[in-house]
Amino acid sequence: MGARADQALASAALEMALARRRLANGAIHHSDQGVQYTCKAYQQQLQDAGLITSMSRKGMPYDNAVMESFFSSLKQELTHHEQFVDREDARTKVFDYIEVFYNRQRLHSSLNYHSPAHFETMAMLSN
Repeated sequence: MGARADQALASAALEMALARRRLANGAIHHSDQGVQYTCKAYQQQLQDAGLITSMSRKGMPYDNAVMESFFSSLKQELTHHEQFVDREDARTKVFDYIEVFYNRQRLHSSLNYHSPAHFETMAMLSN
C-alpha cells in the first residue's frame, strides 16, 4: 500500500509476490492497462521473472472480473464501513482482511466453497 498507485509501488508488490510464490516459468500476469503496468521498467521486470503479460482491453473491466470481484468484496466487507485512523491503520486492516480472512477463512463459491489457501493446497496435493 502506498500514497500513489505508481510503477514503484507495482514493482514492489510484484517483487513481494515473486518472493512469496514459486511460479512456473511462463505463468501469466494479468492486469489492466494502467501506466504502472505498461511502462518499460515493469514490463522488463515481468520478462526477467519469466512471466507472460496479459492485459484487459481498454474500458473492459469484465476482462479482469476476478480482481473486480475481489475489490468489490474488499469494499463491501471492510472499507465501506471502516474508519481508518491513518494509512498504517488501513494497511494493517487490509492486510488482516486479505491474509487472515479472505485467503484462509472466507469460503468462495467459485472454489467449491473452499478458502483460496485450502483450494491451492488441495490442487498441489493432487499433482
